Amino acid sequence: MGGRTKKVPMNFQGMPQADVPQGRNGKHKAIVMKILSDLDQLQQGVALKVPLAGLAHSKENVRSALNRATRKGGRNVATASDGTFLYVWNETM
Repeated sequence: MGGRTKKVPMNFQGMPQADVPQGRNGKHKAIVMKILSDLDQLQQGVALKVPLAGLAHSKENVRSALNRATRKGGRNVATASDGTFLYVWNETM
């Protein structure tokens, strides 16, 4: 038994820790940030009308991302949709 240990090859590539992205910037962040920005400027009783054709991802995925963002921010937002638009509005208590 020699003093040598067999080196096991790595399974994944390494990178400097300083280059690791910080925070969670999901793929829906851009559209969610636009919707939240518009909701901040929206009058009570008015809904945003977001064209589904303009969404890079499904309305279900965008709705889920929006739901996560609004819950995290303590906001009350409601959504509805038809075959053409996703409607989003600030809910009043």
